[in-house]
Amino acid sequence: MKWLVFLLMLAPSIGVAACSQALVLGLDVSGSVDPREYQLQREGLATALMSPAVVQVLLAPDRAPVDVAVFEWSGPYHQVLIQPWTTIDGEAALNAVAQNLRSRPRIKGSPTTAIGAAMRYGAALLDQRHTCWKRTLDISGDGQANTGPRPQDVVLPDFTVNALVIGAAQRLSRDERAADIKELSSYFDAYVIRGAGAFVEVAIGFEDYATAMERKLLRELQSLALSDASENPPTTRVLQ
Repeated sequence: MKWLVFLLMLAPSIGVAACSQALVLGLDVSGSVDPREYQLQREGLATALMSPAVVQVLLAPDRAPVDVAVFEWSGPYHQVLIQPWTTIDGEAALNAVAQNLRSRPRIKGSPTTAIGAAMRYGAALLDQRHTCWKRTLDISGDGQANTGPRPQDVVLPDFTVNALVIGAAQRLSRDERAADIKELSSYFDAYVIRGAGAFVEVAIGFEDYATAMERKLLRELQSLALSDASENPPTTRVLQ
């Protein structure tokens, strides 16, 4: 009987140890994203995941793996899961995710932008990974919500929501671009991101998406690694 009690006490920690972080990435495919920008976003995410710095953190030998899922979103009723939950437990799993992102065909969505609906969909995915130490939703977007529930009205559990704001680099002058990015970043900062350590990353345009996504992933993943390091300093490897 004592052994049974002991095993039951251990069970939650065993489940948690299987996943250090659940990471859901939501990609904006609304009407403002043309075919070239769409491909830059897909390819940019794959490139960021496969960058040497991100690979080193994701596949660090002394940490529990990260679970990743990716979906595309536009209008209130258009959320498409393009990468089901995958445990990144080695190079093969990471390569498979990158290849899938690069090869899957685009599914035509709504021209509207429903950030609140995308947040709810991402939260439902994170509910499937309740044993992970940390759960994070990333929303990429190049515009403010114009349909569906307002993001500020969406009630979420104890998740972290980060954002990657994409500026209209090819459509505006330099001054207009700076003003556009500032306004959009302020919007996401006020109404979309939430949770401990939440932040907004900025891509000057879709051409900058891969670089901005790499910065964001490193910040998210290293934040968790630093937390681990405070508990186990001899065994956790963190990039500087």
